[in-house]
Amino acid sequence: MTTPTTAPTTLRLSLLDQSPIPAGGTPADALAATLGLARTADRLGYHRYWVAEHHGSPSFAGTAPEILVATLLGHTRRLRVGTGGVLLPRYAPAKVAEVFRVLAALHPGRVDLGVGRAGGPAHRFPEQVAELLRRLTDPAQAYQGYTAPPVWLLGAGTRSAELAAELGTRFAFAHFFNPGLGIGALDAFRAGPTGSDRTRSALAVRAIVADTEAEATELGTAYLLWRSRKDLGFDEPFPDRARTRAHRWTGDESDRAGHNARAVLTGTPERIRARLDELARAHGVDEIVVNTLTHDPADRVRSYELLAEAFGRTAVDAPAPVLQGVV
Repeated sequence: MTTPTTAPTTLRLSLLDQSPIPAGGTPADALAATLGLARTADRLGYHRYWVAEHHGSPSFAGTAPEILVATLLGHTRRLRVGTGGVLLPRYAPAKVAEVFRVLAALHPGRVDLGVGRAGGPAHRFPEQVAELLRRLTDPAQAYQGYTAPPVWLLGAGTRSAELAAELGTRFAFAHFFNPGLGIGALDAFRAGPTGSDRTRSALAVRAIVADTEAEATELGTAYLLWRSRKDLGFDEPFPDRARTRAHRWTGDESDRAGHNARAVLTGTPERIRARLDELARAHGVDEIVVNTLTHDPADRVRSYELLAEAFGRTAVDAPAPVLQGVV
């Protein structure tokens, strides 16, 4: 199957937030920054805002994405809010279905349920997803007034893409994990009966935008230091620029940084817009979910502001009615 190469008419911009913990900060600081960033994204016209799930990590604070989703929904007006994603092997599908039906009832048309296979035995994941879908679409629940939120499978290879195609869910490919596998995975998804609808797929890309190339490079180097040390067994909070400048890189760290640089975009707004447009065309998607990791929350906010400006998004201060039809 050949991946479409036509440019999308309007590229939807969305956001994946992993609630990074800064060196010298606390998980509470990271969660407060997530709330502030969601408000900014809502004002800037981003389409959806997903929060991640991590456990036992000094790097990330989001251990309970369903609680974050509920909180962010209450503090935003336009955004679709969801999970990127719930680690389904850790939970009973019935409980996940109940939680997200309630969220969808309280915030109709604004909730996404993204699920991933990490966090437990992966061999049961296909049957867990199938059970989740059955429970979400149970006619008895619909009769009681509950509606099912859209379900997204999140993956970095073809297995999740094929499963999404088989079960009829939406699919988001994690380009920042395996950039070379994205086109094949999205082709596999499009081979299913619903995959030809471009609104049912998205590409998640890690990017850092700054006012100048020099600043973007500096922020990107701090990210690569964190990522490379994490790969080598040092799971730590995110380093600031001063620590990054002072760091003496080992050969192994430099090797990992060279490898990891393939999966992160850094640059000025114009450069990153061009790269995201190019990736959208190559992968045949109309939506890019941008993930930005920095030590200082202000640098993350600025990165998303610059990106929104580059794509012609107009910031709005007054609340707007929620549109029900676009998912």
